[in-house]
Amino acid sequence: MTQTPSLSTAPATAAHVLSQRIKHTRIAQVMNELDTLIYDGSQDSILLVCGPTGVGKSTLARYLCDAATQKHAADMQTDAGMIPAVYIEAPVSGESQFSWRLFYQRILEQLEGNLAMPKANFGIDAETGRLVKPLGPTKNSLSALRTAVERALRARKTRFLVIDEAAHIIRQSRSNQLHVQLDTLKSLANLCGTQIVLVGSYDLYPLVSLSAQLARRTHVVHFERYRQDSDADSRAFKACVLKFQDALPELWGNQLLQHAEALLENTLGCVGTLSAVLTRAAKLAQQAGGWSDDALRRALLTEAQRRQILEEIMDGEAAINPSMTRAMPDAGKSVAQRQKRNVA
Repeated sequence: MTQTPSLSTAPATAAHVLSQRIKHTRIAQVMNELDTLIYDGSQDSILLVCGPTGVGKSTLARYLCDAATQKHAADMQTDAGMIPAVYIEAPVSGESQFSWRLFYQRILEQLEGNLAMPKANFGIDAETGRLVKPLGPTKNSLSALRTAVERALRARKTRFLVIDEAAHIIRQSRSNQLHVQLDTLKSLANLCGTQIVLVGSYDLYPLVSLSAQLARRTHVVHFERYRQDSDADSRAFKACVLKFQDALPELWGNQLLQHAEALLENTLGCVGTLSAVLTRAAKLAQQAGGWSDDALRRALLTEAQRRQILEEIMDGEAAINPSMTRAMPDAGKSVAQRQKRNVA
């Protein structure tokens, strides 16, 4: 006979909170926009999803891939080799420069399950006319790995590739190489017909200004936090707190929701941060043998942590929000007048 675990034996219960992927209002909004923009023949080679730390970008990325799998379930039944979406995290190798080798290997792991690429018998490649000898994951050249990725994306009919923590590409690249890094991604998207979704912090946003070509082929989606000065945002955030409360009713009962406003302020409206705070609170409460306000207080961000995160959020929002303005041309003015205004 199964027994309900007691608080003293319930570390898995707190872990259950951490495992909760809440499809809240912000995620639904961004997913709807991305779903609209991901389609065959799109000229948006790169979709840039920017937002503050802890807002739930990784949760969004995984939801996006899960939704694509569900959407194409019938096609995947017909074509067992189809993989409509691939999720990877941009690698941090410890090297001074971004490792494209490791990046391609991670994609191939998702598409093929191993790295003995390119998958061709020893002999002449029918496409290139060159001699091909698979050497294994550690000895394949960078160009061989790139070719293998291109072939695999086309063969798997992958519609989009999600690159989480994409700011790692920037932080491991010299400023004069960023253009090359983005051109490499754009080229991969164009050759394979696979749109690339870069997900990351506000550090990503300057990438659209590297060149006119990249600006034209890139679309920016702002994944915003919930704000205290918006009634709609406060209600949506409170709904998230309620979902976490319902996930552990035997621990929190109905005592968590009353702290929703304080949690909104402490976590700066970021649901990923909320999840981390509530997971700590659950573990502390379980260790103490039951819920207490003190367990929640000890789980909150310190003021020093909160100030640092808030500073980065304010800088990011200040940079992205004015630039996200999109103005319709004034139909009452001539082309020459509009051009003059734009130059001014």
